[in-house]
Amino acid sequence: MSKARKKPASASASPRHRRGPSARVWHVYRQEILFLGIFLLILGGGFTLLSVNAVNDQVVEPFTAAVAKVSGTVLDLIGQDVSMQGTLIRNTHFAVNIRNGCNGVETMIIFLAAVLAFPAPWRARLAGIAIGMVAIQLVNLVRVVALFLTGVYFPAFFDSSHTVVWQTLVILFGVVLWIFWANRFAAPRTAPAATPR
Repeated sequence: MSKARKKPASASASPRHRRGPSARVWHVYRQEILFLGIFLLILGGGFTLLSVNAVNDQVVEPFTAAVAKVSGTVLDLIGQDVSMQGTLIRNTHFAVNIRNGCNGVETMIIFLAAVLAFPAPWRARLAGIAIGMVAIQLVNLVRVVALFLTGVYFPAFFDSSHTVVWQTLVILFGVVLWIFWANRFAAPRTAPAATPR
């Protein structure tokens, strides 16, 4: 009784077995890699725009002055009796000048890049951007007002509050807001229906 010979493995194995490690990584993590690539591209473009003097002078500075004006109005309403000049807010006890890093623009760019890079319907993306920009600026308004009050009543804590506490909180808020949007408002992809055998 002769043993049946095993057929040698065919040279034309299935494409799944022919894929190299990089091809398998791309196949498994394609969405994540695309998200990261688009996110970094938009993020880099946004921060590059911020570094252009014309953009800073014509867009960022007027926006920052508007942030200062709204913050000064709130401070006036709570009895701080401030005066405003451009991005400067002052009263008889303290003065603060709102610059890049304190206007919420960096957090807005991070949030914008994450929303645009995420694979979601454009309606969900546009709604997320609109709601997110407003929410980030509301938190930034709280930051400016709180920092001014810290400078007036607790000046020893101003530097640490400015550079560590509030900077971290605003950026963290933007990240948490994106996670919330991605989980709740971005429509998930529908899985293809299984074909009956």
